[in-house]
Amino acid sequence: MLLKNLCRGAGIECPDNIENVEVNGISVSSDRVKNGDVFICIDGLRTDSHRFARAACERGAAAIVAKEGKTLDNITVPVVRVKDCREAAAGLFASYYGNPQNSMKIIGITGTNGKTTVGKMLYEILTKASVRCGLIGTVECLSPSGKIDIRSSNGLANMTTPDPEELYKILSVMKEDGAEYVIMEVTSHALALKKVSPIFFEYGIFTNLSEDHLDFHGNMEKYFEAKCKLFENCKRAVVNCDDYYGRRLCDRIKDADVIRLSAEGRRADYYAGDIRYDGSRGIEYKIISRKLRLRIRCFIPGNFTVMNSFEAAVCAHEIGVRDGIISSALLSMAGVSGRLEAVELGDGADFSVFIDYAHTPDALENLLKTARGFRKENQRIVLLFGCGGERDRYKRKIMGQIASNLADFVIVTSDNSRSEESSEIISEIMLGINKESCYTVIVNRKEAIEYAINNSESGDIILLAGKGHEAYEIDRNGKHPFSEKEIVREAYEKKKRDYHC
Repeated sequence: MLLKNLCRGAGIECPDNIENVEVNGISVSSDRVKNGDVFICIDGLRTDSHRFARAACERGAAAIVAKEGKTLDNITVPVVRVKDCREAAAGLFASYYGNPQNSMKIIGITGTNGKTTVGKMLYEILTKASVRCGLIGTVECLSPSGKIDIRSSNGLANMTTPDPEELYKILSVMKEDGAEYVIMEVTSHALALKKVSPIFFEYGIFTNLSEDHLDFHGNMEKYFEAKCKLFENCKRAVVNCDDYYGRRLCDRIKDADVIRLSAEGRRADYYAGDIRYDGSRGIEYKIISRKLRLRIRCFIPGNFTVMNSFEAAVCAHEIGVRDGIISSALLSMAGVSGRLEAVELGDGADFSVFIDYAHTPDALENLLKTARGFRKENQRIVLLFGCGGERDRYKRKIMGQIASNLADFVIVTSDNSRSEESSEIISEIMLGINKESCYTVIVNRKEAIEYAINNSESGDIILLAGKGHEAYEIDRNGKHPFSEKEIVREAYEKKKRDYHC
């Protein structure tokens, strides 16, 4: 590929004297540069890779993309100057793969909680309507023909919105697979770091906003501003107006056609009414608008299921999916991996275990309220949770308060401590724990899970919060395989053997 064609596809000006340079690929990592690659310098959060431009040249880079005004020493290959290297990287990777995002209708879902569930619900509805559909999200990446895996070579890697190097390759595969729509979760990090800047979204869906990622954004206002970027580049917006930030978002969206949703009777285009919570058997409600009357039944429990399914249903309706298909698809959904997911224990178990991704104050509160909604008399809610290292410290005390207020027994443990000491994270959680409540502290998460199983009482509802679908644990030594389902089952089998002995 000629450098001028690569740049043209990304909307980047290429100097006339270097436009006929042949390039074979793109890299943002100097140690992965191959002969003939374009190396893009990124002024990163921790490292400025402009200082590795020389190393990239020595590995065979055909050209360098660098920020205007940055000094490059001893560079003998052509240099393309840009105002924003991150935005340029997204554009160049998209261009390299033929700008696949322009050949499909892309639906972006953003918010603190609910992105994965809304995405999977919408995917199930569109698939049931025979729409060739792709899904890019935290739990899985699906093309019309099935699951695809073009993520990092590290099988334990987890990134909700892939980096441009992977994202536009994934989209190109979906395009070749005949995808008409692609549903993707879009994080605030991805928006702030301009990973999706080449994408014009057919629909943007806003779920909610609560305290999270403040270690990255600094405060809630900057977090909100990052989320708003999606709606500056979309055709239509589906917004939860029961959320404070959702209402603010509606007030500022100008170009997109706003579709307002409310389950609390606020001014909206669609209302959820006659809401019924049926404990562990799910929820039921009616969608009402000037052009729609539709009864929704979903077997996923929890008050959050109302808005999640509501947004998926309305978006599908606006796309043109028939009402009967929408209600049928939601009725047949069993759940989403790691979202209030029951662990199968087999016959004889007199307690239940659920795994959930709840790792924010709002999500933890919703999880506990949901469990309280379907527990029976004399059933205990046993909550096991921790907080991630190198993440917002502000929420640790708050989550401790929520835990001791809404659970009958709390087990405080570790959860992806990263470079921090688990004991120090737990100390900050304990600032919010009511010392008169029932709780224990077990730093090692595996031992904590085993404790919960070994000390379970008949009827217990055990909630393992924080990891959800994740099959790894992160500490200062890196990522390690860690399956909560396996730990639970092994602990339960051992408990059975010990009992029979």
